Amino acid sequence: MKIVISYKENSYQVELPKEKEAHLYGLKIGDKLDGSFIGAAGYSLKISGGSDKDGFPMKADLSGGSRKSILLSKGVGFPKGKKGERVRKSVRGNSVSESIAQLNTIVEQAGPTSLDQLFPRKEKKEKEEEKKE
Repeated sequence: MKIVISYKENSYQVELPKEKEAHLYGLKIGDKLDGSFIGAAGYSLKISGGSDKDGFPMKADLSGGSRKSILLSKGVGFPKGKKGERVRKSVRGNSVSESIAQLNTIVEQAGPTSLDQLFPRKEKKEKEEEKKE
């Protein structure tokens, strides 16, 4: 599972090992998460959303962890359309489950060290070389 941390117009991505994923199951959008769990000691994170392995977004007002097809008129998962238009779309519930591939978080309280030091960015040239090999 990937954890995306948003802080001051920057985002940082962390890959969470399979054995630690089970500790997140059952948490919902809006719940707080301790940053030391993912290697950011001193940080307090709030779950703001995510998506499942097939790319369907999590919706905060849909309870449970299953995927459902609902009628949307605005909000998460709704494509921009004409006024009054409604569309039936598949979205995921607000609970974290084993089918979640990405979890989005927001920093509630900053820690002593900066996120740039904890999660250094990779250069694009390094990524391109890794793909060639």
